Amino acid sequence: MDGQFADLMAEIGAKARAAAAELAFASSERKSAALVSAAAAVRDREQEILDANCLDLDYGRDKGLSPAMMDRLKLDSHRLRGIVDGLLAVAAQKDPVGRVLAEWDRPNGLHIQRIATPLGVVGVIYESRPNVTADAGALCLQSGNAVILRGGSESFHSSEAIHECLQQGLREAGLPEAAIQLVPTRDREMVTAMLRATDYIDVIVPRGGKGLVGLVQREARVPVFAHLEGICHVYADKDADLEKARRVVLNAKTRRTGICGSAECLLIDWRFYTQHGPVLIEDLLKAGVEVRTEGELLKIPGTVKAAPDDFGREFLDMIIAAKLVDGVDEAIAHIRKYGSQHTEAILTENDATAARFFERLDSAILMRNASTQFADGGEFGMGAEIGIATGKLHARGPVGAEQLCSFKYLVTGNGTIRS
Repeated sequence: MDGQFADLMAEIGAKARAAAAELAFASSERKSAALVSAAAAVRDREQEILDANCLDLDYGRDKGLSPAMMDRLKLDSHRLRGIVDGLLAVAAQKDPVGRVLAEWDRPNGLHIQRIATPLGVVGVIYESRPNVTADAGALCLQSGNAVILRGGSESFHSSEAIHECLQQGLREAGLPEAAIQLVPTRDREMVTAMLRATDYIDVIVPRGGKGLVGLVQREARVPVFAHLEGICHVYADKDADLEKARRVVLNAKTRRTGICGSAECLLIDWRFYTQHGPVLIEDLLKAGVEVRTEGELLKIPGTVKAAPDDFGREFLDMIIAAKLVDGVDEAIAHIRKYGSQHTEAILTENDATAARFFERLDSAILMRNASTQFADGGEFGMGAEIGIATGKLHARGPVGAEQLCSFKYLVTGNGTIRS
């Protein structure tokens, strides 16, 4: 790694460590005030942010970004309102730091508490979506963590404009500006520098495609919260309500195809299919979705023969794989084989079948009669999310402010000694 990037990482990291030490005991009022001020700044600077986003969109077009990536990159008034609402929602949350997670007394006279504490310094490496700048900054601040943000080269100007709003909020609340730092270069060497920064960063959160997340998981020396792919399944059980199923399947695939909660595979119980026919597939075809399938479903006009790797593939596009299965157990077996432990949904009115689906699958998020597009921290009431984690250590599912906390033990005695 080039020495200049190692030096830059050391400079940013030292500032973040110092800021984290101060944030660990910052009052709830000051943290909330910073986020409210940042939200006001985003509102006041809307045109400035949109102008910066235009520069990024031009850059993205020149790079030949896919339509899904361009959609992730694009900001408009509606999405900026979403950023403002997210900042205010996080500001309104109860402070997760200092919560008493457990408390007990011992026969030896000790009183013990387990207390929520910040992780320290969080590094976030992300592609395209400039709203991550606001989401990650807000959640880390609310949880008492300093954060180092390395946005994608394509979202450089948008992220910079949003970061300036966060900095304004920190200044107005009297908190250290180094609490939220944005890496000031597009050079990829800074990604490598962050992945090796064990002296400065406590956890890395990658937000982006399989290439980025895979790189981070392979090369990081710092612990990682991440999901590699969002291969989300929807299973239409024999006892599914037809109208509910039609609504959910269409929304799960088509609302936004470029997000990790978009459905990538539809599994249909053959008894549902016998009773209701090809209606779910036909709805998708009418909406412009390419349906890749096999066997009986290939007889439906407009479907396409699935390639061997289409099951277990994250399309992030108007494409879905589809398959008939023989009951919930075959659906579970398929998901275990091809899924990525992100989000799966079952459509059924049968409580026992739903319970079996929930019990026997181990994905981070399991849903019943609801669209997989709800796999999002904002929709879970977290205000925002810094990412989705599919690992099993510490954080799982949407990572909000509470998940960005660790804990420590406070032990109180009265001259107590150990015999």
